[in-house]
Amino acid sequence: MIPDQRREELLRLLRESTVLSVRELTEQLGVSHMTVRRDIDVLERAGRAYSVQGGVRLASHLGAEPSRLDKETVDIGHKRAMARAAAELVADDMTVYLDAGTTILSMVPHLMARRRLTIVTNDFSTLDALADAEQFEVIHTGGLLDHRNRSSVGRLAAATLRQLNVDIAFISSSSWDANRGVTTPHEAKVDVKRTAMETSASRVLVAGSVKYGLFATHRVADLREFDTVLTDDGLPLGAAAGIKDRGVELVLAPSDETDVTPSLAG
Repeated sequence: MIPDQRREELLRLLRESTVLSVRELTEQLGVSHMTVRRDIDVLERAGRAYSVQGGVRLASHLGAEPSRLDKETVDIGHKRAMARAAAELVADDMTVYLDAGTTILSMVPHLMARRRLTIVTNDFSTLDALADAEQFEVIHTGGLLDHRNRSSVGRLAAATLRQLNVDIAFISSSSWDANRGVTTPHEAKVDVKRTAMETSASRVLVAGSVKYGLFATHRVADLREFDTVLTDDGLPLGAAAGIKDRGVELVLAPSDETDVTPSLAG
């Protein structure tokens, strides 16, 4: 088989099994380990398959987001690294939108040294964290309460955002990839995220690599709509190349917590 035929056969095998190891693919395709690895890299760069340790998988459907409590206990080191890197994008005198999410909440301690910020958020945990930060103006969007995630969603929250001009918006996501962009299982979240992006001069997606290759029913935005995608350095090389192919700046936050300087991928 020519390479394109072999890769289509690899995808056919994945559709039957969802996840396959490199060893299984070398046996079924009758090619070398190195050839399979190259094929996986090509497919991942195109956003058609996603590497895992020792193998490859298809994109997975996210039917429901985990609860806030569940999110707080997962991938803590990478979240801290991303929060530090994201906070470095904020300068004095900015109006900043902080979307709901545990990683973006972790930005708050790193913002305390900034001056004259106006911080807008739909997240109640972020609001709590800023309650004593009297040096900042803090605006909560209000709106329909999402109990599981302690945030406001829906058209009333979006209506507040439409009255504001924001310098930089940090948008969270529990599912994202190069092909489908940012998605969510909850339709009520779409309007808030879209409006935050539309009213902001600069848009930053903050999403962990463990969420890459997941997709949900409701589409929020294409990756090309973001100025920057900020994730952790666990993102596979093929995925990173696919994002850069789409003309988006990619920032990988270093997992070593002693390193406070984010790296530009590429």
